[in-house]
Amino acid sequence: MVTKIDPVELTKALIRCPSVTPEEGGALVLLEELLTAGGFECTRVDRGGVSNLFARWGTRGANKSFGFNGHTDVVPVGDVSAWSVDPFGAVEKDGYIWGRGATDMKSGVAAFAAAAVDFVRDTPPDGAVILTITGDEEGDAIDGTTALLDWMAAQGERMSCCLVGEPTSPDTMGEMMKIGRRGSMTAWFTVTGEQGHSAYPHRALNPLPAMARLIDRLASHELDKGTEHFDASTLAVVTIDTGNAATNVIPAACSAAVNIRFNDSHSGAGLTAWLEGEATKIKEEFGTGVEMRVKVSGESFITPPGALSTLIASAVNAELGVTPEMSTTGGTSDARFVKDHCDVVEFGLVGKTMHQVDERVPVKQIVQLKAVYTRILQEYFA
Repeated sequence: MVTKIDPVELTKALIRCPSVTPEEGGALVLLEELLTAGGFECTRVDRGGVSNLFARWGTRGANKSFGFNGHTDVVPVGDVSAWSVDPFGAVEKDGYIWGRGATDMKSGVAAFAAAAVDFVRDTPPDGAVILTITGDEEGDAIDGTTALLDWMAAQGERMSCCLVGEPTSPDTMGEMMKIGRRGSMTAWFTVTGEQGHSAYPHRALNPLPAMARLIDRLASHELDKGTEHFDASTLAVVTIDTGNAATNVIPAACSAAVNIRFNDSHSGAGLTAWLEGEATKIKEEFGTGVEMRVKVSGESFITPPGALSTLIASAVNAELGVTPEMSTTGGTSDARFVKDHCDVVEFGLVGKTMHQVDERVPVKQIVQLKAVYTRILQEYFA
C-alpha cells in the first residue's frame, strides 16, 4: 500500500527551514525533492537573488491545468526571547504546530503539495497540475511570483485557473475565501519651507501648517462608499515627522506618508493624480515646496463569482460542512499578480496568529486543508 504524504509532517519539515525573506533556507529544495519523487517536472526559476520553484505534472499546454500558488518565505521572528518555543523548531504541543510560517503559509504549501502528489498518483488526471512556489511574497515581491509568471509566459506554460493557499478565514476554518483584493499604494510627501527662530515666525516659512492642512484634507476626504464586492476605500496616515527636537526652531522641512487601500472604483494612476492635485493646492496656498513619491503595490482586482469560486465552495462544504463567504477584505497577496494570468481565488487556513510571536496552526486544520484541496482537484478533473 502506498503511503500518503502527511501534510502535518511536511509542515514541520518546512518550518525547520529558516527561510526568512529572501533566504531560501532549504524549503524549496525540500519541496523539489518531494515533487520530483511524485512525478512532477520541477524547474528552479530564481531571479534577483530570490528562489522560486515551478512544478508541473502532466503535459505542457494541457487543455485543463489546475494551479496552486504559495510562498515558503516568512517574516523575521522578532525578539526570539519573547517566543515560548524555538521559532524554527516546529514543536507540536496542545494540538498545534508552533513556529514561524506555521500559519503564513508553510502549512498551506504543505497541504497543496501533499494533495497534488497523492492525487496525481492515485487518479492521474487528463490534464496538468501546476505548483508555483515563491520565496519573495513577504519581501518586495519583485522577483517572486512575477518571475515565475514571466518564465511561464516565455516557456508556453499555462494554468487554466489558480488557487492561492494563503490563510483566508478570520476565525473559523472554511468560513471565507478571497475572490479579489483591494489595491494598495503608499504616498510620501515632503513639504519644504525656510528654517527660522520660533520667536520670529514672520522671518521663516513654516512647513508644518502646510503639511497639517494637506494631511487633514487627505484624511478627511471620502474616497467612496464601497462597491458591489468591496468595502469603502481607506486612507491611513502612517507617519508625520520633522526630526526637530528644538522648541525654539521652525524646521525647514516636514515629511509624512499615507497608505491607501482602494477598491475597484479607483486605479493607482487615478489616485496618484488626485494626490498630486491636493499637493499642488497646498504649494500654491502656502508658498512652500511640496514633493511627492508614490509606490503602487498592487491594483484592486476581482475574479467574478463563477466556476472557480463555485468549485472551491462545493469542496469546502463537502469536507467541512460550511459554505465560505466570498470576500475581498485584507491586505495584498500574490493573487494580484496571478490575476493577469488566469482566474484566481484564495482559500486557506484561519490566519489569527500569522506574523505574531508564537505563531501556530492547529494540526486538525492542516489535515482538513489537504482534504479540501484534494476534493477540489478531484471535482475539477472529474
